[in-house]
Amino acid sequence: MRKANKVCDIFCFNETKVEKIKSELLKDETMLELAEVFKVISDKNRAKILFSLKDNELCVCDISHILGISISAVSHQLRILRNNKLVKFRNEGKIVFYSLPDNKLINLLEEGLKFLKDK
Repeated sequence: MRKANKVCDIFCFNETKVEKIKSELLKDETMLELAEVFKVISDKNRAKILFSLKDNELCVCDISHILGISISAVSHQLRILRNNKLVKFRNEGKIVFYSLPDNKLINLLEEGLKFLKDK
């Protein structure tokens, strides 16, 4: 059945397919959360930090040397990653060590690299 709606003045060509896809789409709240994760990892320094933490536990100073940016810049980026629960940390005296909670995020970033390579 073809009918116009408020979104589009053109008739819906395949109403069954459209309704099926609409029912399978994630809720807006979930999509916003997903978009926020991609927004956080879209910064080049944060992405470099995440790749640096692959299979490694590093302190702020080590990350600063790896990236070639100031300790305060690294701390700022780590705070954003921490607030979004994308890195974990532990204190050892006055030194804070950062690591990844698991490999899921690195797997996502590596898939992104494969996508770029195949593009």
